[in-house]
Amino acid sequence: MKFYDSFGLPNPDRVRIALAEKGVLHQVEIIQVNLWEGEHRTASFQAKNPSVTVPLLELDNGVAISETTAITEYIDHAFEGISLTGKGPEERAVVHMMQRRGEQKIVDAIGTYFHHATPGFGPEIELNQNKAWGEAHLQKTLDGMAYFDAVLRDQAYVAGEAYSMADITVFTGLNFSEIYPKVSVPAELTALVDWRQRIAARAACAFVPETLGGRL
Repeated sequence: MKFYDSFGLPNPDRVRIALAEKGVLHQVEIIQVNLWEGEHRTASFQAKNPSVTVPLLELDNGVAISETTAITEYIDHAFEGISLTGKGPEERAVVHMMQRRGEQKIVDAIGTYFHHATPGFGPEIELNQNKAWGEAHLQKTLDGMAYFDAVLRDQAYVAGEAYSMADITVFTGLNFSEIYPKVSVPAELTALVDWRQRIAARAACAFVPETLGGRL
């Protein structure tokens, strides 16, 4: 398999962690895609993924899977090991619900702030920026942090008592928030801070993201 990656960005990082949790990261050919140079917009990449986004997983038979949640679903069911998407209909539904909340409240929110209220990937990539829209999503990110802090005061993990892809989503979103937008988790959100330390201690998550290709 080939994994089209962009190290330090939350969605590709979600896939990398999923592969590492399954113990198969070493079996995958990792191809770094330079988003600042527009490599995701080349004709060759667009032929694999018309959405021109990373991550992308290309199987040995040529099938290309985009969209992070779909990739994680494939990884979770294609390989043995820890369950990342839940066991049984109720657990799976809760994991997917909380994973989606992680996207909306953290990953997508801080991503909108990054793309609209900061230089983002640069003027040749970031077209039609709306700074006010981006700034509004900064507050949405902070509200999301408070939400997950409240959740984690009552349970060990984002989707309940078992680690899942929902934890990976929130974890990578928080990592990204501190790399470029520099939005830190407020210290008073102690449940979220403690949870993050526990997740960071996992072997699959124990990496320090690069500063987005040395651009900081």
